Amino acid sequence: MDLKSVTVATAVATTGMTVRQVFEECIRANTPGLPFCDDHGLVTGRVTLKNILKHHCLPEHLVEMAHVLGEHVSDVEEMELLAKQLFDNRIDSYRQPPHASLSPASSLIKAMALMEKLDTSYLFIIDESQYLGVVTIQSLSRKFLHYDNSSRSI
Repeated sequence: MDLKSVTVATAVATTGMTVRQVFEECIRANTPGLPFCDDHGLVTGRVTLKNILKHHCLPEHLVEMAHVLGEHVSDVEEMELLAKQLFDNRIDSYRQPPHASLSPASSLIKAMALMEKLDTSYLFIIDESQYLGVVTIQSLSRKFLHYDNSSRSI
């Protein structure tokens, strides 16, 4: 079975988009990242929720000391301020190199194997240089659950 049945259509990130727009689309599509495309629709990079949050909200020294941090390192007011500062930022500065991708004709097993090899939970689906959507571990798992006749419909 090919990946078309588990591909989730998403918007793409482009120059000038805001962090808010990327967060909204990632949450809507239940995906951790979006491809960053140029004016011709070609994937030239990616933006991820994890990378944005890491660079805007998480100083490196806190990452290094994560195992010894107390339970009350930051309060809600500080997180609200960080969020307000973050969401109007342009996405361009958070762009990373392109992410792994597969063609829509690839198999479910190949997608799972590549996710495991690359330690990722999603892959972009690209056909003839055009982005079609994303396959996530959730969309693959949903398909596997459908194979189980005793599971309730999702």
